[in-house]
Amino acid sequence: MKVLATLLLMLSIPNLQTVVPAQSPMTRASQPARKGGKWFLAETGHAVYCFGPVMLIKDRDGNLQRVATFCKGEKTIVPLRD
Repeated sequence: MKVLATLLLMLSIPNLQTVVPAQSPMTRASQPARKGGKWFLAETGHAVYCFGPVMLIKDRDGNLQRVATFCKGEKTIVPLRD
């Protein structure tokens, strides 16, 4: 009965919303990386943080290329520097 009364009270109060504070870019950058990932050196020379396994795939020429999978950022598959 108390739950029903609370629900009706919440519905009757106008503009009752919970406000979620927005994260600043500094707060997001200072958060630690997720567990289970690993840092790799990409073919471009940049460091990338990936969660998936390292795999061998064929490139356009038919050669095998080492890639890291499920990486943070724009690309999900990143070619690695050997």
